[in-house]
Amino acid sequence: MTGAESENHERDWQVYRGTGLPAGTGEVSLPDPPPWREFGGEGPVTLPPDDGGDGQRRIGRLRSQARVSDRQEVAMVNAAIYLRRPLLVTGRPGTGKSSLAYLVATELGLGPVLKWPISSRSVLKDGLYLYDAIGRVQAAGEHHAEPADIGDYIRVGPLGTALLPFEKPRVLLIDELDKSDIDLPNDLLNVFEDGEYEIPELVRLAKLRSEVTVLTHDRGGTAVVKDGRVRPRAFPIVIITSNGERDFPPAFLRRCLKLEMRPPTFEQLGLMVAAQFGDTDGLDIRLLIEQFLERSERVGGLAADQLLNAVHMAAELATSGAYQRDGDWTELLEAIWHPLSSLESE
Repeated sequence: MTGAESENHERDWQVYRGTGLPAGTGEVSLPDPPPWREFGGEGPVTLPPDDGGDGQRRIGRLRSQARVSDRQEVAMVNAAIYLRRPLLVTGRPGTGKSSLAYLVATELGLGPVLKWPISSRSVLKDGLYLYDAIGRVQAAGEHHAEPADIGDYIRVGPLGTALLPFEKPRVLLIDELDKSDIDLPNDLLNVFEDGEYEIPELVRLAKLRSEVTVLTHDRGGTAVVKDGRVRPRAFPIVIITSNGERDFPPAFLRRCLKLEMRPPTFEQLGLMVAAQFGDTDGLDIRLLIEQFLERSERVGGLAADQLLNAVHMAAELATSGAYQRDGDWTELLEAIWHPLSSLESE
């Protein structure tokens, strides 16, 4: 078997290639989940047509060349798709952990990424749904009428929307879980295992009204919830990011696959710049990337978007004829490429 044949054989099982490019006009056929990860939700819910440019902002609007992917990244994303298990992505800030969700959604044609940014105040219910009972009562009082339709005051959150019965799995990004309250990872376990949840306010109405149309996390999205219970047809592709600021409970880690993102290489940074800026004539991008990598090594790591900031500034200065690689430019670079840690190692 030749090298090329071996590589093709290796890639036959992979639905995600890590290129950052849409698969093309044909639909990507995803593998069936294991029997114990089938949930049988009734649907489907309509997939939103676009994400309002969110994906382009994340991975580049001019991407024409295939991204240079990391073999471990590709293998673990595919394993998460096959096993329908959450993928816990760790690594230092700026290594592309969050962008991975947008790469998967774009390449596999799975619609807009559902993003749940985590803070110390985040609780499970925030991700599942919110019911504005006060707003409903106030609206009724203003019009001297019965309370408005309950569905207009229930908004399903990013996790809750991902568990709706879409025909294909949605991509859910749970961003920076290590910022959460200590209980949230454990609270997620039942949802990850059961693949469903209830909206108690609708469960209580089920005998009188079995179907209620609620708002979703998608732009202008709605979905019908039956008997107050939400269950997916296909379990979502869940990507959880962590900057490694805390450890997670063993029970939580047992239900996740884990991937550590490596810092981008010179070639990967070059393709990232090309995807965002296209033609950069008049700028020495190679030198900028070399300087960026050198400083990143010196200060203990920089974020990739700090390189994009520098390229944008250089392009703007070049347009006005003010781009000179002199002391002023060096000082500006130092400011743009500030360390991510308060302790800079020289």
